[in-house]
Amino acid sequence: MAVYLTKEKKEEIFLEYGGSAKNSGSTEGQVALFTYRIQKLSEHLKGNHKDHSCRRTLLSLVGKRKQMLQYLAKTDIQKYRDLIDKLGLRK
Repeated sequence: MAVYLTKEKKEEIFLEYGGSAKNSGSTEGQVALFTYRIQKLSEHLKGNHKDHSCRRTLLSLVGKRKQMLQYLAKTDIQKYRDLIDKLGLRK
């Protein structure tokens, strides 16, 4: 687990997006967690452009988030739209 991602931060993200702090299985909470990790890895790569393992992790997270968003759009379009607005994705 990365230094920037503490247990308290994960609980905070799941509380805000997943409904409760222990609801780590919700699609919305997982997408929010992926988004937070993507933002932090992007910041890291701006200063460390030769960190290829970080870049690979970033690309894998982007792919996972995309799959989760496609699933959410297919199952519940309103939750998908709300989440996109809340996270500031797809400008």
